[in-house]
This record gives sequence, C-alpha cells and structure tokens, in this order.
Amino acid sequence: MIRVLLIDDQALLRGGLALIIDSADDMVVVGEGGDGSEVMELVAQTSPDVVLMDIRMPDVDGVEATRLVRAAGPEAPKVLVLTTFDLDEYVYSALRAGASGFVLKDILASDLLVAIRAVAGGDAIVAPAVTRRLIERHIGAPDDVVPNVDVALRELTERECEVLELIARGLSNSEIASTLNLTEGTVKGYVNRILAKLRLRDRVQAVVLAYECGLVRAGAA
Repeated sequence: MIRVLLIDDQALLRGGLALIIDSADDMVVVGEGGDGSEVMELVAQTSPDVVLMDIRMPDVDGVEATRLVRAAGPEAPKVLVLTTFDLDEYVYSALRAGASGFVLKDILASDLLVAIRAVAGGDAIVAPAVTRRLIERHIGAPDDVVPNVDVALRELTERECEVLELIARGLSNSEIASTLNLTEGTVKGYVNRILAKLRLRDRVQAVVLAYECGLVRAGAA
C-alpha cells in the first residue's frame, strides 16, 4: 500500500482528496495537516511514502515544508505539490527544494492516482506545458541545479543529450523510446546514466537543467 499524507489548509479539499485516494486499492491516507508547520511531526507519526503538499499555506508554505521533508535524506517521503498554476509563483522553488513534481488542483481523480503511483515509484511528474511556463518565468535563478553545467554536459554522449532534450520536453520513457526507435529498457538506462553523470536527483531537475543550460530554449516548440 502507498501511504499518503495530505497537507492542505482547506479542510474541504483534504476531505475530497482523501475520498479519492482511499478509493484506490493500492493506497491509503495515513494523516492530514492544515499547514506546513505540522508536516515533520506528521511524517514522524505516519511514515508516509508520498506527501501531497499544498503550496500556499498561512504559516509555513509548501516550499519550506518540502525542503524540510526532503532534507531528511534519500529515505525521506516523496513530495507531490498541489498548485493552482497561474496563481502560484512558488512551484519552481518547490521543485528546487526537492518536490518530485506537481499536479493542478482541478486534476481528474484518475490522473491524481496515476501521479501518486508514479512519484511513489521514484518517477517525477512533469507536465510539459505547465513546467515550461514556470521554468521560463524563473529562468536565470541564482542557484544553479549543478555547478559547472557546461562541463557536466560535456560528459554526456550525443545520444544522452538527445534523451535529455526529450525529457525536458516532457516525454515519458515510452514516448522517448518510440521517438528514438529504442526499447523502453534502453531509454531507462540512458535516463539513469544522465542523472548519475549530472548528479541530479530526478527528471524534474533534469528539465530545469536543460532549460538553464540552453539545451531546450524557452518558447521552443
């Protein structure tokens, strides 16, 4: 069972999310909180696999709460951020803080469950159009994803650069495999090598890096 912790200051929304998550056969809501200030205590009490985190909360917001959760190390729960998109200026910071991705608050119930499963399994949720707009808005932030990006990119082979570009455009492993006429297993191997060579945590950081280093240009199709 995937254990999910809900952190959102809207009790009605938490209730709706809990109904959706508990309706799945493979996941359960293990706790709820109304502010980021509660998250570490609730994580300690409930041992979740995924924290579904609102970004805007009155005391400690989702960015700082995400940073606190992920600072616990590789065994820390994954964080999936809830956002209202255009009203939300903090998602990019949350991705940098360690979130494995984000979903919109008007997401379909079935898509929410898919997103939670993906994050729990170690993948990242990167919605191409939304991610691109957020990255374009915040491009040039002072703290780089990795130091000496150009040097790091030179460690990649031509094929690995192709795969990184397609990751940045929001393609899944199966879509990349179809585009490059490779098996999905081969693509997964490329992705793992790219993350290792560039010292990145997940696909989300790979997307950010690809934009910051110019591999994918802001506004490109």
